[in-house]
Amino acid sequence: MMNDFNTIAEAFSRTAEKYDAFAEDHPNQTRMRNRVYAHLERFLPNGSRILELNAGTGTDAVELARRGYRIHATDIAPGMLARLHDKETQLHLENRITVQQCSFTELNQIQSAPFDAVFSNLGGLNCIPDLSPVVAQLPKVLRPNGIVTWVLMPPVCLWEMAEIFRGHPRLAFRRFSKDGTRAHLEGLYFTVYYFTPEKVLHWFEDEYDCLSIEGLSVLTPTAESKNFAKRYPRLYRTMSWLDDRLAFRRPWRGWGDFFIITLRYRPT
Repeated sequence: MMNDFNTIAEAFSRTAEKYDAFAEDHPNQTRMRNRVYAHLERFLPNGSRILELNAGTGTDAVELARRGYRIHATDIAPGMLARLHDKETQLHLENRITVQQCSFTELNQIQSAPFDAVFSNLGGLNCIPDLSPVVAQLPKVLRPNGIVTWVLMPPVCLWEMAEIFRGHPRLAFRRFSKDGTRAHLEGLYFTVYYFTPEKVLHWFEDEYDCLSIEGLSVLTPTAESKNFAKRYPRLYRTMSWLDDRLAFRRPWRGWGDFFIITLRYRPT
């Protein structure tokens, strides 16, 4: 696992600058992130302390800090964290954001625990096949009655499955592989795994109450699609309207580019 994590850290360090550039002027990704923030704000009072896993270049940490939260942002990619540090300094958010290089599999090393919430966005946790080792460590960093909000990639993504009509069967059904899907970034390869909400709930078991499951980009494009919303704004608005109404309903809530799941920790 550690060798693969080293590969992932190097790949994301290499792409850190491109990652931020791609997110600029990206209405689809901006909408997705705003849906995540609105979801989180439903359950987490202003001023709460958040432990963020897989914080990347700090896009979410900066926005959540601006919204009144205090963030301890963690990641394993030094290149990502370097850009996060720059943003923290330039925006004068040192009193609201702290940074630590740490893997989400080593929560015993986290500083300043416990927290009111443990948050991870846009599939950062999808690089291991089983989340139970992460769940087992949550009591070390999470207050009783605190929440876990994770944004994960499910097997069913209608937008990707539609690629079958364009003659791309491997892309259309890549998420259904039992052994995960090989991904490549900046010339390096690693495996991505996909989870249903039911599998995630099984890993959490009895000490956590599920508060909400919400599909993210059920009908709208994936986070990789930057230009669809610009080229077809009326169609995109219609699809977004449908997304908002399907996101909490079965089976749609477990479909999409991602789904958001929030649970409350109630230790027995």
